Amino acid sequence: MTNIVLNVLVLVVLGAVSWPVLRRLRGWPLVWASVHLCVLTAVFDTLMIDVGLYVFDPDKILGVHVWGAPLEDFAYALAAAVLVPVLWTVLGRSRRTSSHADAPVADLPVGGEA
Repeated sequence: MTNIVLNVLVLVVLGAVSWPVLRRLRGWPLVWASVHLCVLTAVFDTLMIDVGLYVFDPDKILGVHVWGAPLEDFAYALAAAVLVPVLWTVLGRSRRTSSHADAPVADLPVGGEA
């Protein structure tokens, strides 16, 4: 199995599992994060490949490179841009944090009074 096939399968499963949460999130921050992560991937993957930290098997990649990074490497950036906000949203809904959001304003200390 080539890397692109594996990446597409993982992204499809991630998208399907994350869809109920993703559709409630705003789109532009996700797109903006994806763009930034892809730029960082292009820069740092190119540097790591150039210094020989890792080498790709030519039989497992498409051979399409963005700057110096194989196209398949960008799937990890896209997966992170989707998975982190979804996990943040799902795991951030604890009983402790939601009870503070429901607290009436009158119960909060004012001006340094405790």
